[in-house]
Amino acid sequence: MGMFSSINISASGLTAERTRMDVISKNIANANTTRTSSGKPYRRQMPLFKEREGESFSSYLSKESDKLFNKNGVKVSGIIEDKTPFKKVYDPGHPDADQNGYVEMPNVDIVTEMVDMITATRAYEANMTAINSAKSMAMKALEIGR
Repeated sequence: MGMFSSINISASGLTAERTRMDVISKNIANANTTRTSSGKPYRRQMPLFKEREGESFSSYLSKESDKLFNKNGVKVSGIIEDKTPFKKVYDPGHPDADQNGYVEMPNVDIVTEMVDMITATRAYEANMTAINSAKSMAMKALEIGR
């Protein structure tokens, strides 16, 4: 494993978690949006993470080492919509209410979004700690060489 491989892996994690936080903030901001450009309520979005492929030099040298040590990192492969049904709320005075007085509300649950936000924040912090540790080890190695 190269000296900067761990930093590259953690950097890819930082980028992925930042995207995850952006999606979560978009979900929270649209928690009460009952009509989008399509005419339907806002649907909760979720990022999909995927392993980065074929970016490490060792993949060209040894296929066996790739099986033991995956050094590629992570990337966001896409953002999908949550297919859970919309919530129905009785509010006959709302402009988007149906003939029975029910309004379809977005399938965004604030508690779930807050839990996801805490998880993303912790993962971001863990990646930052890994980068700082790798940087510290590299500095110590340079000091040994003096």
